[in-house]
Amino acid sequence: MIIGVGSDLCDVRRIEQTLDRFGRRFIDRCFTEIEQRRSDARAGRAASYAKRFAAKEACAKALGTGLRHGVFWRDMGVVNLPSGQPTMRLTGGAAERLKAILPPGAEAFIHLTITDETPLAQAFVVIEARAANDRDL
Repeated sequence: MIIGVGSDLCDVRRIEQTLDRFGRRFIDRCFTEIEQRRSDARAGRAASYAKRFAAKEACAKALGTGLRHGVFWRDMGVVNLPSGQPTMRLTGGAAERLKAILPPGAEAFIHLTITDETPLAQAFVVIEARAANDRDL
């Protein structure tokens, strides 16, 4: 059962300008340590941050709150499964919101796709609830 859907489109140039203007202050406010390490290692640093920024926006929309009601930027982080597939790891207020919208006895699966084509970065998030015994589906 799908319990949330969100999408976002982000201008890579805007993120690049924000990185130039605010640097570490912006990075530390919005991105997890894992996201920072991954993005700072990329040649396309601004595009990498833009994709993750869009993913956070899309995830907040899928949670139904946006960035309010205790959901903060660093509560949502893009991580990769062992296969390399991206997903979101939620902590703090975002994890609490997910728990609140999850049906009893269900487990959440967050599906994420991110892409960029200069000058845009895009993310799409689908939050799925599955019965705990349907893990392998």
